[in-house]
Parts: sequence; structure tokens; C-alpha cells
Amino acid sequence: MMEYERSQPAKGYSDESTVHEDVKEYYGKLLTKTADLKSNACMTVAKPVTSDIRKALEEVHPDVSDRYYGCGLAVPESLQGCRVLDLGCGSGQDCYMLSRLVGERGFVTGIDMTNEQLQVARKYIDYHAQRFGYRKPNTEFVQGYIEDLEDAGLKKGFYDIIISNCVVNLSPDKTSVLKQAHRVLKDGGELYFSDIYCNKDLPAEIRTHKVLWGECLAGALFWEDLMRLAGEVGFSTPRLVTATAVTVGNEELENLLGEYKFVSATYRLFKIPRGAPNTGCLVIYNGNITGFEDCLNFDAYHTFKVNAVVPVDGELASILRRSRFAEEFSFQPCLADQPSSSCVGPKTVTWNPFEVENLEASRPCCGVPKSCCK
Repeated sequence: MMEYERSQPAKGYSDESTVHEDVKEYYGKLLTKTADLKSNACMTVAKPVTSDIRKALEEVHPDVSDRYYGCGLAVPESLQGCRVLDLGCGSGQDCYMLSRLVGERGFVTGIDMTNEQLQVARKYIDYHAQRFGYRKPNTEFVQGYIEDLEDAGLKKGFYDIIISNCVVNLSPDKTSVLKQAHRVLKDGGELYFSDIYCNKDLPAEIRTHKVLWGECLAGALFWEDLMRLAGEVGFSTPRLVTATAVTVGNEELENLLGEYKFVSATYRLFKIPRGAPNTGCLVIYNGNITGFEDCLNFDAYHTFKVNAVVPVDGELASILRRSRFAEEFSFQPCLADQPSSSCVGPKTVTWNPFEVENLEASRPCCGVPKSCCK
């Protein structure tokens, strides 16, 4: 695996500002609606949605949805009352959907560097507050760079959840993105994001292609680099939620990409204090999360059915105990004399998104599709 200089811009670009200006031009001027995209990468659907998410999306103003560019669905569970930050919010579709899901007591901040996108988002703040029946808006939109949230005025340790939908790949400095996300999250907070990943490191001739960069392909991370960078910054192991193969759908771009393969993958990373107890245990899901009353698909290897006793390893136990999910589970110590309660979790785990299709084909959706996979 290739080691990157942390302070250097993306390979193939002379400086970081060039990447930012190219992306601003692409999403602010060249693209005016979803149909203007030149590939399928920014339109990949990652997983089915629950009925409350679907209803929230239906309430988003059409002018906002028409300028939506996303490669998955970055909507974690248990959102009521949370403070949420959307990195690269664009025209605000995900922010307004989340505004509905967090409720009037929650709050959603969207940050983007593209003025044209933010103009659309800000125009409909009052519209959505009234549509949702809120006494005052619970959304705000900030202009700034996701590599420097501090400069944009975002407070340290303020947010419960950070989401991002097909934006991190557009950044020339992904290490700074992760560091800044870690900074503004509370202890126990979560970074839950969908993005494009490549099966190997991309060469300079692809990374310097402006259209491929704007289409979320040239800036894609080699998936193993996400694992390494997350650990260096202080996050827990990135846990793969779902992945979908990306079909480019443009012969000219496909010829440029050659043998390189891409997936749209959603990962969840948690900010767990270093040194926190890390002991496996048994957990029981109580079924109180809206839309997931019968079961909860937490990641590609862990499905929690209501009232079922499930062994989990130390890292996952620590995540569940120290995050917003603590009140959704009860915890029991391992019973050493019962082999079925060994608390080791799945025996074979790979977070490689290019292997998830085989996994998904055999994985039940909680066994209750009408509840979890509407």
C-alpha cells in the first residue's frame, strides 16, 4: 500500500486550491441538475430505505432534489434529538431529510464550499420548517471547506453524528477531513458516510482528469487506505454497512478507467476514547428504534433481532456502550462455561467492500423484510 504525505494535495494536482476550484466549477456551474452527470457513480443506490426516510424525502422541495448528487444513502439509525453535520451538503436534500428525522429538538448543519449550491439550500430553510410543523428552523448552512471545519466556525465536540454522501472522494486532503470530523464529534459520536472506493491505488493520469474527479471517480480512495487513515486519526475500525458495484455507464470514461473497479460503500466509524474498556459481552436489542422495531442491521456482519442474545467482540461492545446506542441495548457478561456465549462475534470478518456482494447475497435482512427493508 502506498504511503501518502499527509500535507500534500491529491496526486496529480499541483496544489489543493486547484482541486477545490475545479470541483466548485463542476458542481456550481457545469452541473445544474442531476441529469447533467456524465456517469452513474453519483447516482448509485446503496440500500432499501425505511418508510420514515422515504416520507421525509418526499417532503423535500423539488428544486432541492433536482440538484442532488449522491452515491448512496447516508442515514444512520436512532436520530431523534441528535445534532447532525452533513459534510458537502450541496443543495441540502439530505439535510432537510435529516431535519425531519431528528425532530424539532434536533439540529442539522450543512457545510459546502460551493456558493451556487448553498444558495439553493438556504432558500428553502423556512419552507421546510413550516412543512414539518416546526416553530423555528432546525437547519443551518455554512460555507467552508470540509478539510477545515474549525475555520468554518464549527465547535469542537459538538455533534452526535456526521454524515457525508459521495463527497469525501472530492477532497484533495482526506486525512484532514477525517481529523476535522473527529474533532467536532462528541465522544461516542459517529461518522457515517457513503463514498466511492477503488480496488487499487489510482495512477496520476486518472487523478488529473477533471471530469473523472468531478464524477467522484478520480479522487476515490483505495479502500485499504480508509482503514489505515481512520486508525491514525483515532476512529474505531470502519465498519462496512453496505456496498454496491459502480457502473460508469459512459464508454469514453470507461476506456480511460480501464481495469480499475469501483464501489459505492457506506462505512460507520465511532469516536471512542482511547483506553476505554474493550471486553466482549452479550447484547440484547430492545427494538425501540423507529423503523427498526423488529431488528437492526448494524453492519455487514451484525444483525440484532429484538430480544435475541448476541455475542459481540470488545470493540463493538465498546461502541454500543459509549455511543447513542447505549440505551437501545442491554448488556450481559460472557458466560465462560457456555460455548455459544463466547463473545467473539463473527469468526471471519473482512471490511473489503469488493467482497460484500457475496456476503449480501446470503445475508438475511433481519428475517423481517416488511419491517427493516421497506
